Amino acid sequence: MRHALLAALVLACALPAHADTSPVDDARLLRADADHADWLTYGRDYANRRFSPLAQINRGNVGRLAPAWTFHSGVKATFEASPIVVDGVMYVSLPFDHVVALDAATGREIWRYRHDRHTKRMCCGPANRGVAVAYGKVFIGTVDARLIALDQRTGRPVWDIPLVDDLHGTTEHKDQLGANDPLRQSTVAGSTGVGANMAPLVYRGKVVIGITGVGYGLHLDSDRPGAPLGAVVGIAGQSQRAGFYAAFDAETGKRLWQFDSTPKSGWAGDFRATTPGGEALHRDLANERANLNKYPDAAREGGGSAWTTPAFDPDTNTLFVGIGNPSPQMDDETRPGDNLYTVSLVALDADTGALKWYCQFVPHDLWGYDVASPPVLLDVPTREGMVPAVGHAGKTGWWYVVDRRTGRLLYKSPDLVPHSNMFARPTEQGVDIAPGGAGGVSWSPLALDPRTGLAYIAALHWPMRYTVTEIPATDDKPAVRYTKLEPAGGPRWGVLSAVDTRAEGRIVWQVRTPEPLMGGVLATAGNLIFTGEGDGSFRAYDAASGKVLWTHRTEAGANAPPVTYEVDGRQYVAVAAGGNQLFGFTRGDAIEVFALPE
Repeated sequence: MRHALLAALVLACALPAHADTSPVDDARLLRADADHADWLTYGRDYANRRFSPLAQINRGNVGRLAPAWTFHSGVKATFEASPIVVDGVMYVSLPFDHVVALDAATGREIWRYRHDRHTKRMCCGPANRGVAVAYGKVFIGTVDARLIALDQRTGRPVWDIPLVDDLHGTTEHKDQLGANDPLRQSTVAGSTGVGANMAPLVYRGKVVIGITGVGYGLHLDSDRPGAPLGAVVGIAGQSQRAGFYAAFDAETGKRLWQFDSTPKSGWAGDFRATTPGGEALHRDLANERANLNKYPDAAREGGGSAWTTPAFDPDTNTLFVGIGNPSPQMDDETRPGDNLYTVSLVALDADTGALKWYCQFVPHDLWGYDVASPPVLLDVPTREGMVPAVGHAGKTGWWYVVDRRTGRLLYKSPDLVPHSNMFARPTEQGVDIAPGGAGGVSWSPLALDPRTGLAYIAALHWPMRYTVTEIPATDDKPAVRYTKLEPAGGPRWGVLSAVDTRAEGRIVWQVRTPEPLMGGVLATAGNLIFTGEGDGSFRAYDAASGKVLWTHRTEAGANAPPVTYEVDGRQYVAVAAGGNQLFGFTRGDAIEVFALPE
């Protein structure tokens, strides 16, 4: 008894004086959008709007914004996390799935969880995009495909469960390539495997998370240190398994339901010749139909990674999830058909995981156009009146709005970035396509101002070259076919857009940035937009015009979604500054926090 009391007293001393110990329960999560002080979920509310009603920092005084504190984690690697702030305490996932709790007013470390990986091989890099906090626990999905619950007050593990049984699975190997193939000399940066890097979503006693890596091609490093990724290779016939989203009991970790990214039947779909927006896909449908019986089990290893935190509509008890590309990535020889439900926005029953509808933006994807950016809930005017909708900013470089009730595409926006050769098939000579597999809009979450209906979207112009290679069979090796994606020549840049969601995606303003935008956007009632760049430039923009009002150079690439919160009446803005290896952005280990001078 004496030791338990002493431990409690030590813990109480460790907590900041302003920390409240009231639990984050379902009622509080449902009211997250009205909570001015805290940032309770990945998207701030279940709609994923990333809009804060705080206005102490505004366009009239943001020029005075100054560093308030900086925390160095000691882990220098790709840093994509969006902090959660609850009652004066900030919870942040670090690269390689370590977690820290910090005093949100000072940056003082309260506790740290150090993750011991079950495997050193990672399919998708060390980044983690965030934790979820509820019911006295902190939840994290890990690069070694686990879901872990930590005690919110101490950081000690409460339970730790595997998301898959076959963690090691199958890995693509370069030795499948020809002896003289130059790709054999490349360094592998990532390969097929299973992990989790999305921030979990918590609702009504459940924790929802999905797995990544199942649609992953062979990722090869650049031959220049510090340069972006060299290439991604999809090898015909090389795949591993289907992806999934699953719900777990928040108290025990028991799996409650699972939705597989590829269906057990019907994976081929309707053999659509066009996208929902009417763009031609240039498919050889006759050949695909002829090959259908040759690959009867393709769906079982069909890919469809889960990259993004779902949106949740409590009124209809519906989850909205995004599904990644099919496997093998880019190469379609062994996967005829539409490859449902890859590259789709999917609506699920939140209690059972049952499919309600899907909208497949790119049937039979050959380009890596994952639905990677979080879906956002909104209402849009139509001729029939206001319609509940869900929006998605795509790697294709368009903003899509879908009827939340049926999955019907209502509209897509004008081009957010330059387009060229869209949906052209890869060729032996190589074809340059923009946007390519990097986006458009990659995983970066947008921000939506519910007062104006303006969505603020961070995008990039980075053309990619797609090349098909056929290697004939030899005495000791079978024939090999693969499709390679690599950066095309020419300039690349970022684009920050303000899109009027109530006017069929009309672009209100755009700002071109020197660096491709990768990380995410924050909007506030102070009529400000915050986002960062790979060179460390962290900026505040006027929400009405896009004018730059404030700039700060962070210690490394600012490639994570910013958040804002309030402690003791003072508003703070925070961003992780750790860069991104895949894009060649400088890596670091900082969380940098800003406020107006006291």
